Amino acid sequence: EMCIRDRMKGFIQSNYRIYRSVGRNGKGGVLYTGYYEPLLKGSLARSEQYRFPIYTRPRDLITIDLSLFHKKFKGEKIIGRYTDQSVVPYYDRSEIETDGVLEDKAAVLAWAKDPVDVFFLQIQGSGKVRLDNGEVFNVNYQTTNGRPYRSIGKLLIDEEKISTADMSMQKIREYLHNHPDEIDAVLNYNPSYVFFKIEPNGPLGNINVKLTPGRSIALDRRIFPPAALAFIETEKPLIDDAGQIRSWQRFSRFALNQDTGGAIRGPGRADLFWGNGPYAEIAAGHLKHTGILYFLVLKSTS
Repeated sequence: EMCIRDRMKGFIQSNYRIYRSVGRNGKGGVLYTGYYEPLLKGSLARSEQYRFPIYTRPRDLITIDLSLFHKKFKGEKIIGRYTDQSVVPYYDRSEIETDGVLEDKAAVLAWAKDPVDVFFLQIQGSGKVRLDNGEVFNVNYQTTNGRPYRSIGKLLIDEEKISTADMSMQKIREYLHNHPDEIDAVLNYNPSYVFFKIEPNGPLGNINVKLTPGRSIALDRRIFPPAALAFIETEKPLIDDAGQIRSWQRFSRFALNQDTGGAIRGPGRADLFWGNGPYAEIAAGHLKHTGILYFLVLKSTS
């Protein structure tokens, strides 16, 4: 094994340039979080039990590529809607969820049981829906309403409802389950809203390549090269038979930059895709550990 490792190290050093992210502190520390593919219970028919929509892209949502207007806007786009001969920001989460402004503007892929499930589906970007007739299909990110992402986890920490040490997706779910009267206010704190499409070959990242559990990472697309080969160092949970985290284990591996996300901003953030199932949900919900991020760039042969 040592011989193989030495040969690989020699091969990489001979053929690649290695770049390390400066991280969020300028010293190389990258905060790793995780995401996964949740499974929601849903129905094609709206009812008292299933009444929370998973929407597709609304018909009145428009995307404007600003680079077409001036080169200083290279890579910039805005999302909005056209009204009274002007473009205005698209509806925010509160208008969509509480006021129901999309009822005649967007198709519904399925109706879900739980608004918190729909919220976390939007955070994850893709998932599976199991219908009440037993059918299962994949839903994948299509676009957003263009509003900025705001973390409800940070809100609950700031309001001292969950401690920083205890914060996880599971803790947020537990808190909202125990305080149903706060669900609307907490979820609407994040004005960003995601629209979905059915994707038979999902889940796909933002470069339209199927994500590989444990090997696909999401980074800030404004900084890091898409599809590039990376080497990551962070931690993963070891879980007992009861599904509890026993300890965290350091690990490193090759990964590919295949995705991005509303909360993944700057050189010090990385999101690791864990796939689906119980382990993926636990790992994605609890991973918030510092690690290191390297990129391997093939040396020029000329």
